[in-house]
Amino acid sequence: MPAIRAVTFPMAPRSRFERHTHDGHQLAWAANGVLTVLTDLGTWVLPPSRALWIPAAVPHETIASERSTMKTLYLEADRCPIRWNSPRPVIATALLAALIEHLNDDSLDPEHRARAEQLIFDLLEPVEITTIQVTMPSDERALEVARALAADPSDTRSLAAWGRQIGVSGRTLTRAFLTDTGIPFARWRTSVRLQTAIPLLAAGEPVATVAGYVGYETASAFIAAFRRHTGITPGAYFRVAER
Repeated sequence: MPAIRAVTFPMAPRSRFERHTHDGHQLAWAANGVLTVLTDLGTWVLPPSRALWIPAAVPHETIASERSTMKTLYLEADRCPIRWNSPRPVIATALLAALIEHLNDDSLDPEHRARAEQLIFDLLEPVEITTIQVTMPSDERALEVARALAADPSDTRSLAAWGRQIGVSGRTLTRAFLTDTGIPFARWRTSVRLQTAIPLLAAGEPVATVAGYVGYETASAFIAAFRRHTGITPGAYFRVAER
């Protein structure tokens, strides 16, 4: 029995695999398109230049923001030399991509398959990527605001303005966001905007277009916010996996 099983999943725009787990480890890779993988530990956006190692039993959800092809490897946990216990982005080199395609060939004989599997393990090189996690507030009034902003991150209204709309003071909403999410509202809204922006950037949308879509008046303001939050520019964020 092979130690690694390769499966291809064509995914339509905005399609998803709902939250689930696997008995073995998984390597998720977008051969084309863009995938977003959500876990309790973070959210990762995966253009074709990177893949994500998902350990066995880690709950996760996978979303295609556009038409995509997910090539995934399922690895038998007891036969895998890698012991990462949390999701790890890895560099999707040309060789790794070719080997994933190679393991999709059901006609491979056991000897060739075993050599390819061993090489896969050797090629999994982790790369540091800043994750952008958005915690939704539990307070029902703040949650109403949060859901509206997640649907339209370009909305620039203050919490005072939101409060007038839903019948609560801005101060109450401010406290609710800080208590429930652990960060001030302004920082929370920035996280929502950046999390919305990343799949668009990964799909090749111009920075200026994305900036306007998520509520920034200029591309430079968006880049500055991105750098403050992640420590790097949007361009560098997607170049990391190519080093």
